[in-house]
Amino acid sequence: MITREQIDTVLDHPVLDARGDKIGDARHVFFDDVTGEPEWVSVRTGLFGTSESFVPIHDAALVEDHLEVPYAKNQVKDAPNVDIDAGGHLSEQEEQRLYQHYGIDWDAAWQDAQAGTGQGIGTTGTAGTAGTAGTADDAMTRSEEEMHVGVERHEAGRARLRKYVVTEEQQYTVPVRHEEVRVEREPITDTNRDRAMTGPDITEAEHDVTLYEEQPVVETRAVPKERVRLTTEEVTEEETVTGEVRKERIETEGTDEHGDRRRRP
Repeated sequence: MITREQIDTVLDHPVLDARGDKIGDARHVFFDDVTGEPEWVSVRTGLFGTSESFVPIHDAALVEDHLEVPYAKNQVKDAPNVDIDAGGHLSEQEEQRLYQHYGIDWDAAWQDAQAGTGQGIGTTGTAGTAGTAGTADDAMTRSEEEMHVGVERHEAGRARLRKYVVTEEQQYTVPVRHEEVRVEREPITDTNRDRAMTGPDITEAEHDVTLYEEQPVVETRAVPKERVRLTTEEVTEEETVTGEVRKERIETEGTDEHGDRRRRP
């Protein structure tokens, strides 16, 4: 239970869910008209804080500089949208919708209020809104919504290195040698006459000569050429976002723009 004295610490401070995730910032605290105790807190939710959701404050706990509520973040963000009348009150129907959303027994809440005050709960549990400190005075607080723009990191894609094999033709010209037969005739002279006269005079004979040639041979070897890796670099770009903010305006009745009372004609 949050007391009236703790409201200063609640307003404009973070509100965390049962898992410790931040839901948003506390906007207003609403009191029960009969008991005078805090009953609801409105929380600014959404990416830019443009939405406002109601969450019961009865079982909430103030921890250091933030408020912890026993409800999940999504449950709070999905709470019914309710309208606040000009006096800053929840209607009976609106509050019943909120009780139903959070699984709170409306009849049991009514009986608790009756037991605690010795009477009914007035306008069946309607709640009044708190100012900056939750105390009544003769001043009116004017508030404005401020746009806070942030960034969220999301996965934009993936890059992958993949190695595959392709086959291509290459041509090289290499010189190759081969042997050819050439017939040489040598006339008989005094120098070679003795070698020519050896052996029989007339006979048949054969003489073989082995010929050689070179042929190109292709051999492949795997040779490292380069190393390739993937790296990332951050590139900063500017993007313009547009949002809507609400502002409260205060006008006077019965006085002119300088605050002087107007004369009746």
